[in-house]
Amino acid sequence: MRIGIVVSSSDPETVWNVFRFANFSLDKGEDVSVFLLGKGVEAEKITHEKFNVREQMEKFAENGGRILACGTCLRIRNVEAEICPISTMNDLYEIVKDSDKLLTF
Repeated sequence: MRIGIVVSSSDPETVWNVFRFANFSLDKGEDVSVFLLGKGVEAEKITHEKFNVREQMEKFAENGGRILACGTCLRIRNVEAEICPISTMNDLYEIVKDSDKLLTF
C-alpha cells in the first residue's frame, strides 16, 4: 500500500507522532511519502526534550521513507532543508494522486 502524509504542523508532539507512524508503516512493508507544507517545513528544526522529531525523521529517511519539503514554504521562512529535498506543488500532487491512503496533520 502507498501511504501519503501531508504535515502542515510544527507542533513537536504531532510531528513526532507523524514520523513514529511513518516508521511503523515502513516496518510493515508499506511505501510511505511525507510532504512538509506550511509550518511543517520547520520539522527538522524542532527541538523538544520529550519529542525527538529529528531522530524519527532520520530513521524514516534511512529506512527508505521519502520526505519532501515545499520550496516556497522553506523560502518564506528562510529555512534550509537538510534531510529532505526541496519540492513543488507538482510533487505534492503526485503524492496525492499515487497514494492509496492520504493522511494530513
